[in-house]
Amino acid sequence: MFDLLIIANYTQAPGEDNVNRFNYIAQNMNNDHLEIEIVTSSFSHTLKKQRDVSEEQRKRARYKYTMLYEPGYKKNVSLKRIYSHFILGKRLKKYLKIRKKPDIIYCAVPSLELAKVAAKYAKKNNIKFIIDIQDLWPEAFKMVVKSHFLRKMLFYLFEKKANYIYSAANDVIAVSQTYLDRVTKVNNRSNNHFCVFLGTELMYFDKLAQENKITVKPKDEVWLGYIGTLGHSYDIKLVIDALKIIEDSGYSDRKYKFIVMGDGPLRQEFEEYGEALGEKLIFTGSLNYGEMIGMLKACDIAVNPITKGSVASIINKHCDYAAAGLPIINTQESIEYRNLVDDYEMGYNCLTSKDVANKLIVLFENPILREKMGKNSRKLAEEKFDRSHTYKNIFKLLGKHNVRGSNEFTGITFHNESK
Repeated sequence: MFDLLIIANYTQAPGEDNVNRFNYIAQNMNNDHLEIEIVTSSFSHTLKKQRDVSEEQRKRARYKYTMLYEPGYKKNVSLKRIYSHFILGKRLKKYLKIRKKPDIIYCAVPSLELAKVAAKYAKKNNIKFIIDIQDLWPEAFKMVVKSHFLRKMLFYLFEKKANYIYSAANDVIAVSQTYLDRVTKVNNRSNNHFCVFLGTELMYFDKLAQENKITVKPKDEVWLGYIGTLGHSYDIKLVIDALKIIEDSGYSDRKYKFIVMGDGPLRQEFEEYGEALGEKLIFTGSLNYGEMIGMLKACDIAVNPITKGSVASIINKHCDYAAAGLPIINTQESIEYRNLVDDYEMGYNCLTSKDVANKLIVLFENPILREKMGKNSRKLAEEKFDRSHTYKNIFKLLGKHNVRGSNEFTGITFHNESK
């Protein structure tokens, strides 16, 4: 049996919404002659709590899913998170010593701590090491770490660790070309480099959209939608400012709603900032994936307000917006995404709240244009984000060309260790 070990600390456990890249890959590999194990964290980054996987959920699973204890953290950017990852790295190192040697290690980056342990283990044991870049650390911390000294120190330490991981990889996959270019600057041994967007399975997306279809929307009302975390990386205030400009420009009678789907540390601050919009601003809180898709599909326009200075490139919400077939109002500085918006003629790239306001008015008043841009957006999803097509390079690289096309989890174990 061929042994594939997937190391990724941001995954879904059985019972959680299964849209994660690594769960999808594991469940769709042809495993007739393949043993697959995902090694991950006991701590849910999304829910900020320890996972509780029931016996019934374990029985439903078929591939091995091993959770190593991680103490956890409350804030995404914190010393406690660094410590938490350090402990998880120690647990992985200990686990690899008692596990049989795999044929391939397929490792998500970040976290840097897990990836460095995996890279050293692979090098020592002459195991093929494939990395999948999900985000750029430490670059992603630059705009949120306020202390210049701390930022400089963390950047030096993390960059050194990241470069070691990048240079150790035999093959490289990344969720954007921007990230892939960063890795190839320091990696001169990889034979294969692939950019594969995170994506979704469009057939599954459309099924959930139909099952969660919104039927109570007024016909003369335009809905503006946002999905994602309500944190420092997302400039919800800029969109609110744009809507205030619209209100002050004599469009106060315009029937629209700005629907913000998600939760996060800045939710209350955003709610208070947008109080003047009254019932036109709605915060839904966290929704399960199906509910979110249903609400998103009911929207007429999507906003992608990424905070200035962010190194984020192609991210999850891009895929969902495109799959929903929505025109995009984008403020993200990523050249890669801005080019997609322009090339597919699926929306507008903006920089200021005034620009956002002007483009929103254009779309508010032109349903035919919204429909045209929405169709172009869906075209992007079909060409660049549909996992049933775009993940073929990943499956090929991992050595298996056939996929089962199943939505089942494929055994799960909890690696019990003293905490």
